[in-house]
Amino acid sequence: MSRARVARRIAAGAAYGGGGIGLLGAATVGIVLAEVQLAKRSVGNGGYGAPPRANGRYGAAFAERSECGEPLRFAMLGDSTAAGQGVRRAQQTPAALLASGLAAVAERPVDVRVVAQPGAQSDDLERQVSLVLSDETGWVPDVCVVMIGANDVTHRMPATRSVRFLSAAVRRLRTAGAEVVVGTCPDLGTIEPVYQPLRWLARRVSRQLAAAQTIGVVEQGGRTVSVSDLLGPEFAANPRELFGPDNYHPSAEGYATAAMAVLPTLCAALGLWPEEERPDVSRREGFLPVARAAAKAASEGGTEVTGAMPTGPRGPWALLKRRRRRRIQEPDPSPIP
Repeated sequence: MSRARVARRIAAGAAYGGGGIGLLGAATVGIVLAEVQLAKRSVGNGGYGAPPRANGRYGAAFAERSECGEPLRFAMLGDSTAAGQGVRRAQQTPAALLASGLAAVAERPVDVRVVAQPGAQSDDLERQVSLVLSDETGWVPDVCVVMIGANDVTHRMPATRSVRFLSAAVRRLRTAGAEVVVGTCPDLGTIEPVYQPLRWLARRVSRQLAAAQTIGVVEQGGRTVSVSDLLGPEFAANPRELFGPDNYHPSAEGYATAAMAVLPTLCAALGLWPEEERPDVSRREGFLPVARAAAKAASEGGTEVTGAMPTGPRGPWALLKRRRRRRIQEPDPSPIP
């Protein structure tokens, strides 16, 4: 079965309350469980405590300009990757890197709130969204980034449940007026301590989930960026540089690589990125049925999918874009709390 068809089935099951879709044959279960235990023993915690806190104001120097306007409000939701587990300084976390890049593009300060939780699965997004939207001061984000899915795979959450929780979170944020960018499930098949056949299975399942997440998010008015680069081809080629000491979470260089992939879509969601009138055919951009666009994006990191035509010959269509990445300078060393 093609990845596009599997993604459609998972997304449909999420929308209509279906159960999980079996991806494993009974004959492989014993081998896979043994491999899981080996991987768990091989992947350590790197001696990490809680991730550094990245909350605060970035690009504060722009506030001195009379024309800069009010600060942009940016919230970060998701799991340990969104929280920046594995780095020592707040300035190395994805939230700080993205806020710094966003401030530079918008030439406005950016207020950041991070509610991401290490170990979180998609069912924690309801709590995180409530934290973001229940601020007594009336603080509502202009844009949110959500990075989630890896723990759903490792804890064997049914993909339909995973997508259902994510879709509900995106719907609440969009209803509140926030733009939403989702970094889809990373490719877990590139983690060094994971061996065959678990490596093949992890890649297959994580990419299927990423494609299904894309369908669910686009249907709710959000955008997705494939973050297979987070644990994908570049990480497989440079594991010593881009993985942290635990061989699982990214290093500072790894988070910077991922942030470069997400930043253009984050800016585009706010109307800050120049948009071409037509997709760039030379970069293999174009309009596709949403399931096909989702499947293609799941295989190539940094690929954006956003809603296009609501109906077409094969259902809703989406625009697949491969935006040019923008290198992010390290943010100011002391964000204003």
